[in-house]
Amino acid sequence: MSDSSGPDFSDTFTETSSRSWISRIGDSIKGVLFGLLLVAAASVLLFWNEGRAVQTARSLDEGAGLVAGIDAARVDPASEGKLVHLSGELKAGARLSDPEFGVSANGLRLVRSVEMYQWKEESKTETRKNLGGSEETVTTYSYVRVWSDTRNDSGRFRRPDGHANPEMRYRRFGVAARDASLGAFRPGAPVLQQLPASEDVRVDAALAGAVAKRVPGGAHAVDGKLYLGADPAAPRIGDLRVSFTMAPAGPVSIVGRQSGTDFSEYQTQAGDKLLMVRPGTRSAAEMFKAAVDENRILTWILRLVGAAMMFAGFSMVLRPLVVVADVVPLIGDILGAGAGLVSLVLTAVLAPVIIAVAWLWYRPLVSIAALVIGFGLAYGFKALASRRSAARSPQPAGT
Repeated sequence: MSDSSGPDFSDTFTETSSRSWISRIGDSIKGVLFGLLLVAAASVLLFWNEGRAVQTARSLDEGAGLVAGIDAARVDPASEGKLVHLSGELKAGARLSDPEFGVSANGLRLVRSVEMYQWKEESKTETRKNLGGSEETVTTYSYVRVWSDTRNDSGRFRRPDGHANPEMRYRRFGVAARDASLGAFRPGAPVLQQLPASEDVRVDAALAGAVAKRVPGGAHAVDGKLYLGADPAAPRIGDLRVSFTMAPAGPVSIVGRQSGTDFSEYQTQAGDKLLMVRPGTRSAAEMFKAAVDENRILTWILRLVGAAMMFAGFSMVLRPLVVVADVVPLIGDILGAGAGLVSLVLTAVLAPVIIAVAWLWYRPLVSIAALVIGFGLAYGFKALASRRSAARSPQPAGT
């Protein structure tokens, strides 16, 4: 995650390269193998995703049928090892603290986030085709200064000189309460880690002054965050912004395996492990419904990713034909558009077929029932259309 807030410093340079028609043909032929591998990988992803979705759906269905509500006020030995649900007030114990900066908070989780002011390389490429099939590529590289929570490896920049990014002095850090309580239960880190750290922990000038005595380069409190650098109004490469958030104590709902006074993952016979934690008071039915919706969304996201991979693979397979036609750029452009359309059609045909085969593999009874219903409806519509056609046909004279 990065943003370009603050002063805008940038520099650019342009690099021009060219490739002959023969060289382009050779590269496109090499790309055919990668394209085939990409199509194969997309097919595997689509097939696996359907199996994953079915397994998760079955696991959630199994869990919804097994889960039992328990009272947070007492630990019932009869529920040991079973899938349980409870809601209640989750209380924090001792204050949590960041050992490097001395920031503390009374919550369930404390998270430190760090951003560094650094160089980022951006590129824009324009390609021009020449008569005869050669190609000229003009790439403009821009170097801008941005805030980012991950370090950009300046050693990989096209022009690293003058754009060196130092190593980040501090990294993201998190700590969870060890003595949180929910009635008679003592939920551990696996439960607390699922709670979002959504509440800001603000840094004041006194704490920034204490940090400045230990950290070279200066420290300031700016908008509740800790700024490590000489001047927040004029950031330099390597300056850091450090912010803190926490997961506050409050009502939570848990679905998981009762393990003594804690909760752990429940292994379903369908294959998935269940441990769900949500802020607020929610029924078991609401939590399982939310999980079903999340599974459905993830399934469609992976389907789209697989289809995009397959389209890119087919485009690479057809690329040599386009490059050959580029000897006359206009013909190459026309054939390129046609190759894109063919790749789209192939993807639109193959991806659903793979998904259908996966359903037939993972859910044969459902798939067969759907096919029977589909063929039955098709036959019924065809018979109805035939009867209407016969009724409208003119009858012979004298009949």
